[in-house]
Amino acid sequence: MQATLTENARKHAAEQGVSEEETSKKGKEAQSREFTEKRCELYAKA
Repeated sequence: MQATLTENARKHAAEQGVSEEETSKKGKEAQSREFTEKRCELYAKA
């Protein structure tokens, strides 16, 4: 699975005209926001 993620990140970076590092950084930021939102929803239901 790791190779697939890496290949997808490289493809996305090339399509966007940015570095792989920038793509990785933006992806991690998006996942962090999503995790925080989901965690808030989870606790709000409790």
